[in-house]
Amino acid sequence: MADRVTVIGWDGSPLTAAARSALGAATLVAGAAHHLALPEVPPAAERIRLGSVALAARRIAAHRGTAVVLADGDPGFFGVVRALRAPEFGLEVEVVPAVSSVAAAFARAGMPWDDAQVVVAHRRTLRRAVNVCRAHTKVAVLTSPGAGPAELGLLLEGVHRTFVICEALGSEREQVTVVTSDKAADHTWRDPNVVIVIGGTAGAGESGDWIAGRDPSAGPRGWTLPAESYGGLMGEGELERLRAAQLVRLGPRVGDLVWDIGCGSGAFATEAARAGAAVIAVDRDPRACARTEANARRFGVQLQIVHGTAPHALENLPEPDVVRVGGGGPAVVSAVADRRPQRVVTHAATRDAAELIGRDLAQHGYEVECALLQSVELDTRAWTERERSVAFLLSGVLPDRTA
Repeated sequence: MADRVTVIGWDGSPLTAAARSALGAATLVAGAAHHLALPEVPPAAERIRLGSVALAARRIAAHRGTAVVLADGDPGFFGVVRALRAPEFGLEVEVVPAVSSVAAAFARAGMPWDDAQVVVAHRRTLRRAVNVCRAHTKVAVLTSPGAGPAELGLLLEGVHRTFVICEALGSEREQVTVVTSDKAADHTWRDPNVVIVIGGTAGAGESGDWIAGRDPSAGPRGWTLPAESYGGLMGEGELERLRAAQLVRLGPRVGDLVWDIGCGSGAFATEAARAGAAVIAVDRDPRACARTEANARRFGVQLQIVHGTAPHALENLPEPDVVRVGGGGPAVVSAVADRRPQRVVTHAATRDAAELIGRDLAQHGYEVECALLQSVELDTRAWTERERSVAFLLSGVLPDRTA
């Protein structure tokens, strides 16, 4: 095992005394090509071109001597430190940090970043990273080959954002470019880079007052809010207790894309967005789209609103994680199930309609649950019945996609 492993962050600035001392004593140095070309690297040291961190860690673990790993930015922030500290390698690691690439990118842009979301985009996480960019007004994306500015821009179709693209930070090739998201695919970008994605309407939870990123306690307390909070105009499928049950069944979260079909006033879409998810709200009624847009502005959440009739309006939408069908009936539920979201919720007014929808979901491979929800609202001044509602709540979960 290596006698000592020091991880040195590099941001283009001159190395600190501690970094120079560790590097001068190294008998093995691992890093990217531009790190290994630094004049401080001892000529006699064994050099490892850093590709797979796991492979490098095995080489380091077998090395008899002093090892140094060079990495861009702060190696403890989405960097190599996590991999090197994995139990299977048994390495004891010391870290000499540098300015993180995210901090450097926002500095180049002259912007604060305590209110920003930070995500890593790989091929396997690109879609979730894009959903965070849909849902939030300021996001820093740490990219990788195949998951860069062009791919981000293509997947953000229908949502206007501004990209601040920072390439080769700290090097002689450093370049900062500002483009709109729809133009990002027109260029070739150096990998990796940092993309600051900004746009949309800032909400109360993104002021950077006391917690980094989005303030989870911002806005009114409660997962669902009464009709008065949304202007009072609501259909049968939007009643507060039904919305609450639907929200619980779907469990929207950061990185998800939610479809709300037949969005009505936008109450459910707004509540899913308040949970941190990206939301596309669909309705054939232009007045419903206008109400949804107004309520999204009122609560400071980001929604993409599509005016159209389902299922045709769904054909070109990006793939959803979870879907609420608030209107359109069995035909729309069937079209949604064809797209294979993890979870689907809807409601029916009669048992016959509920059975029809349930059978269709089951034929699509969903595990179906149905509950008869009855709620009676009482006037507590006289303890008399004010309003009664009854609905069949149906939910479907794909058994191989329960996450």
